[in-house]
Amino acid sequence: MTYVVTENCIKCKYTDCVEVCPVDCFYEGDNMLVIHPDECIDCGVCEPECPADAIKPDTEPGLDKWLQVNADYAKSWPNITQKKESPADAKEFDGMEGKFEKYFSPNPGSGD
Repeated sequence: MTYVVTENCIKCKYTDCVEVCPVDCFYEGDNMLVIHPDECIDCGVCEPECPADAIKPDTEPGLDKWLQVNADYAKSWPNITQKKESPADAKEFDGMEGKFEKYFSPNPGSGD
């Protein structure tokens, strides 16, 4: 099992989760984070830290797409280990549906 960052992270990109990760398995995109599935040790400490409830265990049904997104982008986006300010409009996007099609950016973030 591993944990997966899902659609609700897009345009919210809270980084509370990266601060508690003991193995630094988060990677930063332009407008979301991903978890490297081969680095995640399944400890689960990140899941309750996410204000947007965007982190899920990969055992939940329907997460195949998100496991692939996490695996693919963790290879090319920079590692992030420190909490940053969330986007000013993050709350406006929290809970919005269809964010992947409308807003997902394959561009990397700045990392640490």
